[in-house]
Amino acid sequence: MKRTSASMLLLGVLMVSVTLLINSQVPGGHSFAQQQDPEFSCPMHPEVKSKKAGSCPKCGMTLRRKSTERESASSGDVNSGPNRFPNVELITQHGKKVRFYDDLIKGKVVAIELMYTTCRYNCPLETARLVQVQKLLGDRMGKDVFFYSITIEPDKDTPKALKAYAEKYHVGPGWLFLTGKEADIKLISRKLGLDFLPNPNDPDGHTPSLLIGNEKTGLWMRNSGLDNIKFLALKIEQMIGYGAPAVDVAAVNGSGTGNKLDIDKGQYLFSTRCAACHTIGNGDKVGPDLLGVTNVRERAWLMKIISDPIKLLDEKDPLATALFKKYNELRMPKMGLPEEDVNVLIDFMKTQSARVAKPANAATQN
Repeated sequence: MKRTSASMLLLGVLMVSVTLLINSQVPGGHSFAQQQDPEFSCPMHPEVKSKKAGSCPKCGMTLRRKSTERESASSGDVNSGPNRFPNVELITQHGKKVRFYDDLIKGKVVAIELMYTTCRYNCPLETARLVQVQKLLGDRMGKDVFFYSITIEPDKDTPKALKAYAEKYHVGPGWLFLTGKEADIKLISRKLGLDFLPNPNDPDGHTPSLLIGNEKTGLWMRNSGLDNIKFLALKIEQMIGYGAPAVDVAAVNGSGTGNKLDIDKGQYLFSTRCAACHTIGNGDKVGPDLLGVTNVRERAWLMKIISDPIKLLDEKDPLATALFKKYNELRMPKMGLPEEDVNVLIDFMKTQSARVAKPANAATQN
C-alpha cells in the first residue's frame, strides 16, 4: 500500500513538472495552443494566405495576421446608445480623439464609408464623387449633415496620412477621416453592416458602400458610393428633413407619348467615371481639364491611361509620371472598363471638345 501511494505521489510530481515546463515556454498571455506557425491573409482577398507578413499581390493591402483570440470590445462600449453603434474611440485626421457614438453619431444626420488611402480602385473615385456631393450640400455640411470616412487599414493610415489624403481632394468642412484600433474598426463595420464579403468581380475586393442615416429618426439606407451625385445629395437632404421637389412624371415620360429615352453612352461613362476629377472645357479639378486631349495625346496612350493607369505609372511612363507629380500625386483609379467602353469614352471626349471649342471660335471671329 505504501509503495502504491509513493508511486502515485511520484507520478503526480512528474505531471506537475511537465505542466510547468510547457507553460514556461509560452509567452505571457498566450496559451500553448496558440504557439503555432502564424498565418497571414488579405482582409479583402481571404484566399490569399502566407506564412510571412507582406502585401497582397492582388490589391496591395498589408496582409493581416490571423487572430487566435476573439476580437471584442467591452460591453459598455458595444451597448452605448443603440446597440448597433459601438462607442469605441477613434482619431480624426486632425489628431483629435472622439467617441464613435457620443461624438459622431448621436443626434446627427451622417454619411459613412469605409476606405483606405493606398487603394488603387474604388476609393479615389468614391472620395472625388463625395467631394461633389459635399459641394451640392453647401453650408449644410458640418451643421445639418456630417461625412465620415473610416480607414480599414489603420496600421498605415495615420492621422497625418489621412489629413494629406483629404487635402489632396480638397475636402471641405464637416467631413472627418478616422482611424483607430483595428478591432474597433472591424466592430463598427460589422455593426453597421458594412463588412461585406469580398467581391470576386471587383479586383479591389470590396464594395464602395455609403451608409446614410438619421440617428434621431432611426432611418438608415445603404447606397453605392459611386452613385449619381445629385441622387445622393437628394437622399441626404431627405434625411435632414428638407422636402424633395415633386417629379413631373408626365414630363419625364414625354406626356405618355412613349418617346424613346435618348442616352449617350459616352456622356454617361464620362459623368459616372471621369467627371468627379475632370472637366472638358471648365478648367482643372483634382485632375487636368481634358479639353482637346485627343488632339495632343496619341489614342494608344489614352487607351493605356484609361485602361490601366497603375500599370503605366509602374512602368515609369514619363508623361503619366509627370501628370502624377503635377496633380498632387493622386493616383487615377483603375476602372476596369472593357476596351469597347474605353473607345466610346475617347470618342466622346473628342466630340465634346469640338462642341466646346466651336462656340469659342465663333465668338473670336465675331
